[in-house]
Amino acid sequence: MSGQVSRVAAHVRAELAKAIVGQREAIDQLLLAVLCGGHVVLEGVPGLAKTLAVKALGRVCQVGFNRVQCTPDLMPADVTGTNMFNMAQGSFTLHRGPIFTDLLLVDEINRTPPRTQAALLEAMEERQVTIDGARHALPPFFTVFATQNPIEFEGTYPLPEAQLDRFLMKIRIGYPGNDEEVEILMRHQRGFDAHDLDRLGLTTLEPALLKEARAEIGGIRVDEALARYIGAVARRTRNWPSLSLGASPRAAVSLMAAAKGLAAMEGRDFLIPDDVKAAAPPVLRHRLILKPEADLDGVTSDQVIADLIAAVEVPR
Repeated sequence: MSGQVSRVAAHVRAELAKAIVGQREAIDQLLLAVLCGGHVVLEGVPGLAKTLAVKALGRVCQVGFNRVQCTPDLMPADVTGTNMFNMAQGSFTLHRGPIFTDLLLVDEINRTPPRTQAALLEAMEERQVTIDGARHALPPFFTVFATQNPIEFEGTYPLPEAQLDRFLMKIRIGYPGNDEEVEILMRHQRGFDAHDLDRLGLTTLEPALLKEARAEIGGIRVDEALARYIGAVARRTRNWPSLSLGASPRAAVSLMAAAKGLAAMEGRDFLIPDDVKAAAPPVLRHRLILKPEADLDGVTSDQVIADLIAAVEVPR
């Protein structure tokens, strides 16, 4: 065990703390998505530094970052790019869209129409885009961070459950605590500018470390008993009384992948049940559909996950 993942995680935490106050769990999960090769739904009201966190993560990891602001008239070509005729050369030239990057922040994805959502989700699944019949590969660290505002629904196109299942995790960004909010204010008083990351003096990682970290996560040992435990958690969601839709087999695979990433962050080369328990909320919360009566009673998906995790027997 080389311990590269835990070293990368420690470095990212320390550097992002220069830009982001608090949000330790969210930062770990953002990095986890990149290292596991998954995509993320970021849920939180405006003004909680979601864009800043992803942009700073890209800067520290020395990978590309682009942002797309979704609107109801956004077309697939606005994201993927298009072939344009070059008069001087007498031929078509590909003008690449913002999707050709490593970290892509898709702001308010539920404001863009289904056709554009579908083009984006196809790229997420295939790691390539097709433009005028030609396939173009996306970078190996291509990761989508799609934000959603939980309080605005007018003029939106919510992602269908089948599409949400393609996201590895749903990360919820909450309000800062009292001391954290005071620290945010004092940083701005001292001249902090979220648009000028150069002034923060962020120390970058060597790109090779990310590849080594990914390989390390792939080598985490998972005993059959732990695989059975993960399967039992997924199956329990399918017959839970307050759920009308449980987790798919893809969700179980995602749960194992995220749990392996958490184990590597802790410096271990083997999986334990606590890794699965910690990974369950972000991996499962967007994949479960509550029954209408449970929703009316104020039951949340996180509460259901906590209850069913407690109900599944832990392997010894």
